[in-house]
Amino acid sequence: MENLKAYIESGVLELYVLGDLSSEETLQVEEMAARYPEVRAEIDAIEQAMEQYAMQNAVEPSADVETRLFEKLGFSDLEEQEEVVSNQPVYTEEPKIIRLDGSDGKVRTLRYALVACVALLVMSVAALFITYNKLNDAHSQIASLNLDKQKFAGVVTKLEYDNKGLNNMAEMADSKEWATIRMQGQAISPKSKMNVYWNKKDKSVLINYVAMDLPKADAEHEYQLWALVNGKPVSLGVFGKADSTSNEALLKMQTIQEAQAFAVTLEPMGGSVNPTMEKLTVMGGV
Repeated sequence: MENLKAYIESGVLELYVLGDLSSEETLQVEEMAARYPEVRAEIDAIEQAMEQYAMQNAVEPSADVETRLFEKLGFSDLEEQEEVVSNQPVYTEEPKIIRLDGSDGKVRTLRYALVACVALLVMSVAALFITYNKLNDAHSQIASLNLDKQKFAGVVTKLEYDNKGLNNMAEMADSKEWATIRMQGQAISPKSKMNVYWNKKDKSVLINYVAMDLPKADAEHEYQLWALVNGKPVSLGVFGKADSTSNEALLKMQTIQEAQAFAVTLEPMGGSVNPTMEKLTVMGGV
């Protein structure tokens, strides 16, 4: 039910009523409405609210609408013809007498009916135009709220990510099994820094994205972690920058039984067999 409530409050039903969805999205909404009475009830409520708003904001047509309408329809000429015919003498000798009263009544009735229809049409068009503008504003507000919601969710995720990383750092600092190796920036990037955690018991190696400050790598390069063992570099794997797509604050690298130091270099995607020393970014001794 929580998912259904979130779906109703997402704004997609308003966009469906406005006709702003693609054919595939429209079909999805109709399937949801067929499966869940709550969705159908919400769509009906939105349509009724729009209809009520349109009626409440109807615009009265101007006074000259009738005159201009009948000028376009040619009724002014018809009235002149009626006046000419009514002034003609009536010959009582003839067996048939022409009477214009009935025709005049029908014409007047037709006039009033047409005026009422045109007035209703003008009011409807004006109301629809105003409603369309209002709904466009509402659509923009809904889109803005959805964007703000996404930004807020991103901020919450980032805070949870940072908090998890800080908690892990605190736990490791208190544990006697973990050694923290703080690596400092080298000539290529003096301000860079990074922490490596090495477990003395099972020899596992972890890096912490939250405690990492490295330059952003381009699309053709990534970082590679090395352990210095008896003067020789041993690769412990590659990793991305701190703002990578990783969802974990800690990343487990390859284990190493012994090491005198750790270092990070910038290498082509997939890593290198030997470190590129001119791309040495950070380094720290055990």
